[in-house]
Amino acid sequence: MVELREHRIKRLAMRSMRRGIKEMDIILGRFSDEKLAQLDDQALDLYDDLLSENDHDLYQWCSGQTATPDKYLDLITDISENMAASDRK
Repeated sequence: MVELREHRIKRLAMRSMRRGIKEMDIILGRFSDEKLAQLDDQALDLYDDLLSENDHDLYQWCSGQTATPDKYLDLITDISENMAASDRK
């Protein structure tokens, strides 16, 4: 059974807001609110994979504390830029 795009985006948004640490709830929640609907199907696949990663690793990648795996580099860059833009508002 194929998941409708609308349902997939809602599911990913929910997973973005219900993380293991509050910082990632905020970072990924904002990103999903502002950018998720704009992603193509391939980018949604990658984002879905990213949500399976450990929150502490995700936070370190987003904050630049550790190097981001190549697979996620562009996506983490987008998330980090969105985080910085949200902080400026």
